[in-house]
Amino acid sequence: MARKIRISFEKHNVSAVAELLDDAAPLTAEAVWNALPLEGEAYHAKWANNEVYILTPPFAEKDPGKENATVFPIPGDFLYLPVPPGSNVPPFLREQCRETGLIDLAIFYGRENYLLGPEGHMPGNLFATITEGLEELAAACQDLWRNGAGDERMIISRIEE
Repeated sequence: MARKIRISFEKHNVSAVAELLDDAAPLTAEAVWNALPLEGEAYHAKWANNEVYILTPPFAEKDPGKENATVFPIPGDFLYLPVPPGSNVPPFLREQCRETGLIDLAIFYGRENYLLGPEGHMPGNLFATITEGLEELAAACQDLWRNGAGDERMIISRIEE
């Protein structure tokens, strides 16, 4: 049976369920699973289109490297993207990023996504797929785009069965 996680937006009171892709991205899925619960301030992407993400300090004991990587995510994809030290990030994250790098955990809720940033292609590891609640989550994501993220938080937690 596939391991499942919950992705929630606290302020919008909405959540979705995703299944980990243990066969396609075993190292990434395991690293994320072992780090849960994770949460952070939600950001709506500027370049990738229909993406909402959080940035966390690196949490894997060993970086999983590239596995099941894509630059064209589709609705329901959940990606792990390492942000190396010194990368172009918002000013308030520069010091932390300069020291350790960051991990971008990103959900995609619509089509026409392309992971291209100021430094070129940014492939991410596709480690989970949303299987329940995508429509409601997408509506919340669209609201974040139109009205700003404000103090919205994304919470990622295990579903133990």
